[in-house]
This record gives sequence, C-alpha cells and structure tokens, in this order.
Amino acid sequence: MKNTMQTVLSSLETRFGGTPSEFRGELTLTIEAGRIVDASRFLKDEAGFEMLLDITAVDYCPRMDGRFHLVYHFYSMKSNQIIVLRVSLDGNEPEIQTIEGVYPNANWYEREIWDLMGIRFSGHSDLRRILMPSDWEGHPLRKDYPLGYEEVQYTFNIDDVNKKKSYPKD
Repeated sequence: MKNTMQTVLSSLETRFGGTPSEFRGELTLTIEAGRIVDASRFLKDEAGFEMLLDITAVDYCPRMDGRFHLVYHFYSMKSNQIIVLRVSLDGNEPEIQTIEGVYPNANWYEREIWDLMGIRFSGHSDLRRILMPSDWEGHPLRKDYPLGYEEVQYTFNIDDVNKKKSYPKD
C-alpha cells in the first residue's frame, strides 16, 4: 500500500470510524451507513478520488442483521489508486442516503440497485426501475426472490427431468 493510501485510510478511520481490510491489494473500509455521503465527499474533495467507478450490492440472505452490503468503488486518476467503501444495511426495508449529489453518475448505479435488489436511496432524484419493466413486482437479484425455473438436466437425472418437462405435441 502506498504512503498516500495509508494517509487516506487513516484520515477516513479518524473521521468516519470503520474497519479497514486489505485483500489482494484492494483496500476496503467498512463504515456506518449514515456516514456514506460525508465519506464520499471527503474522498472526492480532499483525497482526490474524483471518480466513482461502481456501486454494487450483496445479499447475505437469510441473515437479516446486515443482510445487504453496498460496495462503493472510488478511483483516483492522479495516483492511479482504488479505494472501496463498504456499508452494511438491515434486511428489513433497507435504505441509505444517495450520493448522487457528490458523484452524479451514482444516479444510474443506485437505480440499478433499487431495481434489482430493492435497496431504497433516500434523496434520489429519480428512483425508478431501469432494467426491469415498470410494472414488475419484486426485486429479482434478492436471494429470497421466487425462481420458477426449469431443473437443469444432467446425465444422472435425465429420466426425472424428462417426466416433468413439457414437450410440443406432434
């Protein structure tokens, strides 16, 4: 880890708390959900991380306490460094403040997460579906979303699958 990244990490820890970790050179700081806007603003305005690369979400169902994690990737073009902020959210009505006021491109990422995972971003300017049809019910990337799939056929279960499978009539 470069010296500048150590400085940024220690500043983030001091100002926003959290738990740092490093895996394969990727620096991650887990912070409280209520501090994401201020931490993002610090990264952009003071630490030189002028680009939000991505926001994604992870579902740790069936765990309800900390069921969802939001993972924010920030990039500094000047130092060619990436830092990751991770936020844990409760499984019941997950909601977090939007960061589109700091990074405008967060708009699309947050809409995608709302659409597919059902995590609400309060203060978002246009929180509506972006990938699924507007009348779609539910959020299909949640682990508790009903699947309604066809069983995968392997050599050991061909007979069972063929019994259940519907074929066109001749």
